Amino acid sequence: MKHVNLGGTGLRVSRICLGMMSFGTSPERPWAVDEDAAEPIVRAAVEGGVTFFDTADAYNGGASEVITGRLLGKFFRRDEVVVATKVFMPTGSGKNDRGLSRKHIMAAIDASLGRLGMDFVDLYQIHRWDYRTPIEETMAALHDVVRAGKARYIGASSMFAWQFAKAQYTADRHGWTRFVSMQDHYNLIYREEEREMIPQCLDQGVAVLPWSPLARGLLAGSRTRDGERRTSRSGTDAFQDSFYGHPADFDVIERTAEVASARGVPPAQVALAWLLHKPGVTAPIVGATRPGHVEDALAAEQLELADEEVRRLEEPYVTHPVSGHQ
Repeated sequence: MKHVNLGGTGLRVSRICLGMMSFGTSPERPWAVDEDAAEPIVRAAVEGGVTFFDTADAYNGGASEVITGRLLGKFFRRDEVVVATKVFMPTGSGKNDRGLSRKHIMAAIDASLGRLGMDFVDLYQIHRWDYRTPIEETMAALHDVVRAGKARYIGASSMFAWQFAKAQYTADRHGWTRFVSMQDHYNLIYREEEREMIPQCLDQGVAVLPWSPLARGLLAGSRTRDGERRTSRSGTDAFQDSFYGHPADFDVIERTAEVASARGVPPAQVALAWLLHKPGVTAPIVGATRPGHVEDALAAEQLELADEEVRRLEEPYVTHPVSGHQ
C-alpha cells in the first residue's frame, strides 16, 4: 500500500481510507454490520496496509465511533494510525445538538473522543456547511480545538467552492488553522467537483478525499438499468435514489463493466483505480460490509489504467445537478 502526504501537510496516509459508516447496527442503515462482523473487515484493511480510517459522530448513533476506537486499538498503537471524524449532523434532539456553532463543536469533539477512547483525532472535519452559523465562529472554534490538542488537523466536506474559499480566507485573515482536506462527492457517475472544487484544491495544496467512490455501490453492479436491486443496501438506501438514476448513469456503469471485463477484474476495482488516477485525489473513502470489499480496494490501488481505458470510462458522462451538499 502506497502512502502519500495529506495535501500540503507532512501527515502520511494510505492511499485507501477505510470508511467506517457501515459499522454499528442502526434502523436507518439496515445493511450496517455489528462489531463482530466489522472486525475481519478492519483486519483485512490493516493487513493490506491501510492506516487511514474515517468515521463521524452521527454514524449509527455514535456506534461507528465506538467500534472504530475499539477495533483500531486492537491493531495499532495510537501513533501508527490516522483517525478522522466529523461534526455537523444531528447527534440528539436538542436545538444545539447539531451544526457548527462554538457550543456544538466544543461539545461534539469531547463526545467523539469519549466514544473513540482517544485523546485526540488526527483529522477533524466539518460534515457540511452550516448556513445558520457565521463562518468566523466556526473557524475560531475549530482553531481552538486544534490549539487544545484535541485534533491535529481540520478538514471540510461537501460544499460550494466559494464557501470553501471563504472559510480558508477567514482562517488566513485571523491567523487561524486552515482546512487541509476536502471530502467531497466524487466518482465516475458524479464528476461535477472537477469544475471548481478540485481545481481549487489542487491550487491550494488541499487533499481530496472522495466519498461514495463507488456511487453507493452502483459502480460495483448493485443495480441494473431495468430496476433490479441486487443488494440489501441498494433496496433500502434512500440517498442512492436521490443522487443517481439518470439513464446516462447506467451508460457509465455498463462502460465500467466493459473495461473491467476486458481486464478480468471486478468493476469496483476499475472504478476505484480511475479515482486514484485523478489529479489531486489523495485517498478515496471506501466503505465495506465484508472483507471482499476491502480486497477490491486493495487491488484497485495496484491497478494501472491505460490512457485509452480512462478515456473510455469518462466518455459517457453527462452533466449532473449539484448533489451531496445537504
